[in-house]
Amino acid sequence: MWKDAEEFLLKDKYIAPLIKKYGHCKIKPRVHVDYFQGLVGEIIGQQLSGRVADVIFERLKSKARGRLTPRKILALSDQSLRDCGMAWAKVRSIKDLAERVRDRKLHIRKLNNLPDDEVMQELIAVKGIGRWTAEMFLMFSLGRADIFPDDDLGIKKGMKKLLNKELTSERMVKFAKRWKPYRTIASWYLWRSLEN
Repeated sequence: MWKDAEEFLLKDKYIAPLIKKYGHCKIKPRVHVDYFQGLVGEIIGQQLSGRVADVIFERLKSKARGRLTPRKILALSDQSLRDCGMAWAKVRSIKDLAERVRDRKLHIRKLNNLPDDEVMQELIAVKGIGRWTAEMFLMFSLGRADIFPDDDLGIKKGMKKLLNKELTSERMVKFAKRWKPYRTIASWYLWRSLEN
């Protein structure tokens, strides 16, 4: 899927060895799937390990009796959401997302048709969704090729490992321009480089 990106990045002396070591990029965009449910998952996953986030997400789906929809979320009490294991801030965020989708303030099905910056703007308007969550959505749900999440801890660690020195976010962004228009794919390799 990312053949052009990999061919382009193989010319970069920093990323090329990672491509050779880890093979093809495994990001598969979830285009035209349930963006609402995906965003609820992204909110739950903020600052949690994947395993913990998955447990909370499954508890929530169980309470909602299957697929998550704005109507089902709004029908649950705040305490019911909290009992799934999430913090109050995430409860408020998920409720705000559900209200915005229900009230058509956020046209969730149209996000795939918007440019990256407009998707960011739409999502960041939701309580509790910041730049990082919006970037993860762009990368993993919409499969956008040129996102560089410089605030991500894994990216910071990956860059430090790659260059043997710590960079400020500003210097990382500047350095990553060499990977444009495939910074999402380069980021995936940085994350992979941290795996044992």
